Amino acid sequence: MDKVLRIGTRASRLARLQTDCVAARLRHMHPALEIHIESFRTQGDRDQATPAAQWPGIGFFVKELEAALLAGRIDLAVHSMKDVPTTVPDGLDVEAIVPPREDPRECLVTPAGMMLEALPRAAMVGSGSPRRRAMLLAARPDLRFVDLRGNVETRLKKLEAGAFHATVLARAGLARLGRLDRRAVVLETDVLVPPAGQGALALEFRATDERLRTVLTALDHPPSRWAVTAERALLRRLGAGCRTPLGALARVDAAGRLRIEAYLLSPTGRESLRLSAEGPATQAAPIGLALAEQLLIKGAARFLAPPIED
Repeated sequence: MDKVLRIGTRASRLARLQTDCVAARLRHMHPALEIHIESFRTQGDRDQATPAAQWPGIGFFVKELEAALLAGRIDLAVHSMKDVPTTVPDGLDVEAIVPPREDPRECLVTPAGMMLEALPRAAMVGSGSPRRRAMLLAARPDLRFVDLRGNVETRLKKLEAGAFHATVLARAGLARLGRLDRRAVVLETDVLVPPAGQGALALEFRATDERLRTVLTALDHPPSRWAVTAERALLRRLGAGCRTPLGALARVDAAGRLRIEAYLLSPTGRESLRLSAEGPATQAAPIGLALAEQLLIKGAARFLAPPIED
C-alpha cells in the first residue's frame, strides 16, 4: 500500500459518519496517509420497495463495494457488520480487524418515549424485520405491523407524522447520528436479541494486502472481534439470513470469557428456542459453532428460512 488509501462506503449519512470515524482514526495514527472516500449506492439503497422479509439473503448492502475491492478500485470498504454475509468472496477478509463495538441493543422509539408494555393494545409498529416482529410478538401478541424501509431519518419522520405508534431502531445507529434522545427506550435482550454483528463496524479489504492489514491492526479491539466471530460462526453454521427471526449476541467479560446467546423463533413468535454457550474468548468460533449445533439438535431447522437467491 502506498500513501494513498481509497475507502468505499454506502452513501447514507450513517454509513458516511461511520467511515469518516475510521478515516479520522487512521489519519491521526498515520498523518502522511492521504485518504479518499468514495460513496456507492448498493442494491439495498436502490430498492426501497422490497419488504425486508423478501430481501435477497446474500450481500444486499455490500456487493457493489466488494466488487470494487476485487477490481482494485478501492482498498478498504467500511460496512455495518450486520449487513455483511457470513461467507465473503474469495480474496477478501472481513473478520480480521474489528474496531470497538457500540452498544448492540435496540430501542423502541415512540413520540413520547413509551416503554413496550405501555403501548396501547393492538398498537401499530413500523418494522419489516422478521426478527423484530417475531420477538415483539412473543412479548406482545396483540401488536400489529406495517412494513418500513428507509434510513433512520426517514423512519423517524414517518413516526412523527403518525404513520404508526412505534418503531424499533438500533441504539448504535441512533447514537452515531446524534438521535439518541428521550423518544428512544432501550429494549433489553430478554425481549429483543440483536442480529449478529449489530453495533460493530466491518473493515473489509483484500486478504493479500498485508501492508493495509498492518495499518489497520491498531484499530482492532479483540473483545469485539471475538464476540463478532462467535456470532457469525453461529449464523454461518445455521445458514440463516435476514429472513430468519434469529438474534445472536456474544459478550466477553474482563476475565476473557465469552458467553453467546441465541434466540430463534417462528414468524409469529409463538414458538422459540433460546440457548447459550460459553468458554474462553480465544475459542470464539468453536463456541459459536457448538451453540449452532445445540440449536439444530433442539429442532432449529423448522424455524430457518432459506435465503432468497439473487
